[in-house]
Amino acid sequence: MSELLRHTEDGVLTLTLNRLDKKNALNAALYAALADALDEAAAAADTRVVLIQGHEQVFCAGNDLSDFLQSPEIGSDTPVLRFLHALATFPKPLIAAVAGPAVGVGTTMLLHCDLVYAGDNAVFSLPFVNLGLCPEAASSLLLPRLWGHPRAAEALLLAEPFGAEQAFERGLVNRIVPPNELNAFAAVMARKLAAKPLASLVETKSLLKAADAPAVQQRLAEEIAVFGRMLKEPAAKEAFTAFLEKRKPDFSRC
Repeated sequence: MSELLRHTEDGVLTLTLNRLDKKNALNAALYAALADALDEAAAAADTRVVLIQGHEQVFCAGNDLSDFLQSPEIGSDTPVLRFLHALATFPKPLIAAVAGPAVGVGTTMLLHCDLVYAGDNAVFSLPFVNLGLCPEAASSLLLPRLWGHPRAAEALLLAEPFGAEQAFERGLVNRIVPPNELNAFAAVMARKLAAKPLASLVETKSLLKAADAPAVQQRLAEEIAVFGRMLKEPAAKEAFTAFLEKRKPDFSRC
């Protein structure tokens, strides 16, 4: 079965992360599938809105660390960067439905969504420092703009998880609903958007994002350059290996 399920109805393309045995962690193949789906949706006249969702118990466990260990190279044509650029430049309304864990990119991707709905079981985390890495998806720019420096620094430096209520209070999510109702609720909201004039939706989104767009592209490039370098350094290798071996990492020599 495909790790990314696609369903189009009433102008809404629903992308369902379907790698539940890995808690929907994103590997190269899933990044590539997401990038392709967004690129195709941007060009498709019959697609007016895209909804990204997971399972009611897990949204996305972040990057597949074993994938990073095996292929630590990140360049402009790699699936990770293709997805981040497709996400940041997607011209049509983009909705996310988040239940359960949303780790790393599972949280940072939400900064590029126009509407985010969360189950009351959602748990967000940004563990980049704990993994010997730096933020990605322009989150080092967008989080301080959304939350202010102190809260962004707390989330990125301490890397402690936070729940749906905190995410709502800080403006990361629009509404909290029961997990078993989440995907259906998000689908209703997506259909509401899809019923509106597409040109108006696209132009309004463009105007909303115009001030940030150049800075986002620059920060994406800056972050990915540092991220790619740090992937090959001892701290990341130790963090990934410890995670896979289910032990506490030892950063005493990193």
